[in-house]
Amino acid sequence: MRHEVAIGGAVLGGLALLGAGPAQAAPTQPHELANPLVRADQCEYCHSYNNDPAAAAEPLYAPYFTWRGTMMANAARDPVFWAGVAIASQDALEPSETEACIRCHAPRAFLEGRGAAIAQDELRIEDLESVECELCHRMVEDGVPGNGNYAIDDVLAGTQVPRRGPWAYAGGEVPAPPHESLEDAFVGSSELCGTCHDVSTPRTRVDADGVSLGTPFNEQRTYREWAGSEFAVRGAGFASCQACHMPAVADMPGCRDNVAQYSHPTGGRRHDLLGANRFVIELLAAEASLLDSIAFNHSLTQLDAFVRTAATLEVEAPASVDLGDGLQDLRVTVTNESGHKLPTGYAEGRVMWLELVATYEDEVLWSSGAWDPDLQSFARDAQLRTYEAIAQQHDTGARFHVLLDDEWVEDTRIPPRGLRPDLETDPVTDRYVLQADGTWPSFDEHTYAFAGIPALAEVDGGELSVTVRLLYLVNTAEYVDFLADENATNMAGLELAAQFDAAGGAPPLVLAEHTVQVPIANVASGSSTGDASSTGVDATTQGAETTVSTDPSGTTGADGAAADEDGRGCNCRSSAGSSAGWLLGVLGGLSGLRRRRARRSA
Repeated sequence: MRHEVAIGGAVLGGLALLGAGPAQAAPTQPHELANPLVRADQCEYCHSYNNDPAAAAEPLYAPYFTWRGTMMANAARDPVFWAGVAIASQDALEPSETEACIRCHAPRAFLEGRGAAIAQDELRIEDLESVECELCHRMVEDGVPGNGNYAIDDVLAGTQVPRRGPWAYAGGEVPAPPHESLEDAFVGSSELCGTCHDVSTPRTRVDADGVSLGTPFNEQRTYREWAGSEFAVRGAGFASCQACHMPAVADMPGCRDNVAQYSHPTGGRRHDLLGANRFVIELLAAEASLLDSIAFNHSLTQLDAFVRTAATLEVEAPASVDLGDGLQDLRVTVTNESGHKLPTGYAEGRVMWLELVATYEDEVLWSSGAWDPDLQSFARDAQLRTYEAIAQQHDTGARFHVLLDDEWVEDTRIPPRGLRPDLETDPVTDRYVLQADGTWPSFDEHTYAFAGIPALAEVDGGELSVTVRLLYLVNTAEYVDFLADENATNMAGLELAAQFDAAGGAPPLVLAEHTVQVPIANVASGSSTGDASSTGVDATTQGAETTVSTDPSGTTGADGAAADEDGRGCNCRSSAGSSAGWLLGVLGGLSGLRRRRARRSA
């Protein structure tokens, strides 16, 4: 859930604690457990099974199998993580500052005294099970979400420490499992997820003037974003982290012996632990055993469907277009449907953006943010709309150094519905303006305007095809280059870069996509243009949950300078650009990428 997605992934952070509630248990420290975690592979026999025949067409819901192919099960195998840890170890003021990374990515290693590891080969094979079964199913509420400060139950019930879960077996019709169990709602709570999905570093956060804000640097606040949104309010709109990332399953058996005989009518969830880190899962799947590759493929299939639920995309096109006058007033609205910022989590090297491509007879006339798979980059043109959080070390301007970051340069990620103002989660941008109810808008509106093409001024008839995609990169080529170039500790960055290049880079995820066909009408010829309610709307829809609105209120420009009357973004228009200007911008951006790649391969 580092997304991203997320939006899902792993966590990298420091040590400082977040604001605390009433503590019920102190976080467990290395060598404190008298009863070590039982290895995840000991759970495989009973918790890997086929669905009941009546549910054969549904995705597999066996807990061990569905968990096995996730980033949670492979957080300690993530090559991007280890490349980042190497840089963090170089930047750390104290060696212990990277320990929080291990707490969340390799909990067993931390609990057994290997928390100082800064490379995968410093771990034991059992540490690579990452966020394993008993970490969550023995975790107890400690009142201090964040930075991997988990408290692990170590009290025997009979001969075993009980595994906590949503079901009680005493006196029930379903036979009790062959291990001790304990009903505990904490296992199904967002607070459990918040243990690792809120992260602070030891640096003090400062504002744009370098003035201390009196709080640790809020490296990521996925849990608090949720907690401050309407998703955390009990009632019809409530949704926990698990509600989205671990889909509910009706009548779920607890283990293989109960598949055809017994089931639990409520509380069962697939352990898909969905996120958006498709690229790393693909890397791991390419080197996996046959059985593990099946689990990875299951995760990829569920991920592809899941990311299409993160946002909705609305496009309002003009009733017609005169190619000589240009494409004006094409409005796109992105709405965040997730329970946290979109995207969320670890911000280094992550970006979501709008790509617009307008074509006539298969020739591109206008575009913005166009993705080039060969160069692993997108055009940084004047009308580009991105959604990202950029941090830096204030005094030096250094970026991508997570343990040096102390200032948010910008945070244009889209807030979740109902997010209330809070220094820890507020956007860092003029793009969003508080609404009348005092919450941040959960959407962004952007209006495009492209200059005319004189050579096509006489075209009359036909259609302009406009495709808008909401794209998300979990690992940009620029970040991978940084991890390779800056590593003076080991080969993790270069090894990652080699994997990245061998795979052809990391293609962006398509979160939403929409195509409209706009009639071409030469104004001078007196052609009829129709009206916006009947033309230029919904010619082709691709991707789940995409819609087209013919009359959304408010307008938004490229620079987000001022709010309109209902608080829905800004009311300034983006300036018209020319196709020649766009081309120069693309060439400039691509030449920079070529130089970076040449330097890395030299």
